[in-house]
Order: sequence, then structure tokens, then C-alpha cells
Amino acid sequence: MTAAVDDVVAGAQAHRAELLAYCYRMTGSMHDAEDLVQEIQVRAWRAAESFDPQRASLRTWLYRIATNVCLTALKTAQRRAMPVDLSQPNPVYGPELLDKSPEIPWLEPFPDALLGEGDPAAVVTVRESVRLAFVAALQHLPPLQRSVLILRDVLALKATEVAELLDTSTAAVNSALQRAHAQLSGLESGPAELSDAEQREFLKRYVAAFEAMDVEALKLILREDVLLQMPPFLAWFHGRAAVAAFMTRIFGRGGAFRLVSTRANGRPAVAAYRRSAGGEVFEAANLHVLTLDADGVARMDLFHAPELFRIFGLPAWL
Repeated sequence: MTAAVDDVVAGAQAHRAELLAYCYRMTGSMHDAEDLVQEIQVRAWRAAESFDPQRASLRTWLYRIATNVCLTALKTAQRRAMPVDLSQPNPVYGPELLDKSPEIPWLEPFPDALLGEGDPAAVVTVRESVRLAFVAALQHLPPLQRSVLILRDVLALKATEVAELLDTSTAAVNSALQRAHAQLSGLESGPAELSDAEQREFLKRYVAAFEAMDVEALKLILREDVLLQMPPFLAWFHGRAAVAAFMTRIFGRGGAFRLVSTRANGRPAVAAYRRSAGGEVFEAANLHVLTLDADGVARMDLFHAPELFRIFGLPAWL
């Protein structure tokens, strides 16, 4: 390879985590994002000789490729969603009556470990840009508006850079951004960031209540308006009483849980393992992404997808 190709390949690898987060925001899927980043790296390698540092930075050039790859993929993709987007809250009934809906393309969680580190203020901004409510709202935007909003508001590219990247005018970029803002105007901002100590305390109490299967202890840290959803199950529950009633039925089935702390979508999270039928090991069950504020747990997003444990670097068994 020439020195120029070497530089492009090395740059694509250096920006891999950033490109992965971009593709995740665009698609709402970690599995899709991983596949798209591989395609981006291949295209960057093939087009390396055409890269001109006098026209654009390597980062901007890579985002041009990434945006084209994502927009092409989204032409035939269904919008990814969460249960709260698709139905009304459910009355409480036994978990044995819940039906999975694997045919629906569900939103997936994103591991914080892939966000990197840096300036604390920048880290907070990046975490907010992958929170589940924001990524879910992005899926309602047309793909082009979605890309403009991410490139301008999240990645802080200039309007002129985005216009060149998309082969359009600055006026068209500003218009798309304005329309995207209008469509997302009703989206609530995330809860005030709790200190690390406060998050650890809530997480400690959540883990203790869950592993003890103690609904009363769990209720003490749930907000009155807590929301529980569990893709790929379409059902979801709203309010402390409904969530507590459902968890009473879950815990009433017996068994045992072990929870391992992690982070996802800028929020505290746990990986839940359930004792296997043989009773000798605990097998991967679901990932809990928790939205917390000073009043307790506001959202419990439980992803019943053990295949996601690999992406989080978690074992399938304990």
C-alpha cells in the first residue's frame, strides 16, 4: 500500500468507534452499525487514492462515506422502535401470556464502553446523543434529516461541511436541520445527570432488590410514573403500581438472578442472568438500561436479547 492508503486505513481504524456510534444513531441497531462500519472501512480503503486533504479533513471524508452507506441501507430498512412507540400501556397479567414480536425491528442498546473517554463535558454530550429516547426519536425522521441533525448538532460539523459532504447547498442543509428540530420539538431532554456516587447507590439498591426478588424494596426506588418495556415483547407497563404488580408475577415464578453492572446508552445498566434449568449455572437473560433521576428509576428498558451480551463484552454464562 502507498503511504496515502496507509494513512486512510489507519485513520478509518482510529475513527471506528465514532463511526460506529454514528451508524447506531442512524439505524438504531448495534448489529446493523457493526456491519455498516465494516462496509465503510472497505469503501475507504478502495477510495483511499482519491482522498484529498486539501478539500476536506479525513474525518469529514469518512463521514461522507458513512452517510452514503447509511442512507443506502436505510432505503429498504424498516424503522426501529420501542414498545412505547407502538401501543398503549398494558393491563397487568402473567408473563406467560406475553407474546414476543420478533418480526418488529426493535431498537437495540449501545455499550458505553465504545463511546471512549475525554473531556467530561464532551462525554456528557456524547452520552446524551445515544440515550434511548433520543435515538428512538431520530428513527421518526427521514434518513436525510436524521443525518443532517446528527452531523450538525451531535458531531458539530459546519453547515458548509455538511453541504459538501451531502453534495447539496448550505441552504438545503439549514432547511433540513430546521425541519428536524421542528419534528423533535416535543422530545423531552434527559433527566439531570446524577453524580457517579448517586448512580452507584441507586444501582446497588436495584441489584439488591432484583437478586432478592423483593418487590417492596424495588418499589422504594421506582418513580410514581416509572415505565417498563421489554422488547421483543410488545407489552409495556406504566406507573409504580403496574410495574410492581408485573414484577411480583415475575418473581413469583421462582428461580434466581445474578446481575452484573455495565453501562448502556449513557445510562447505568445491568446484565441479568437467570439460573438455568439444571441449576448449576446462570445463563444470559436480558439487559436492563435504567434511566435515573433524583426521584428514582424513571425507565426500565429490558432487552430480552441474550445475543447482545457479546457486543457488551459479557459472557453467556456465569
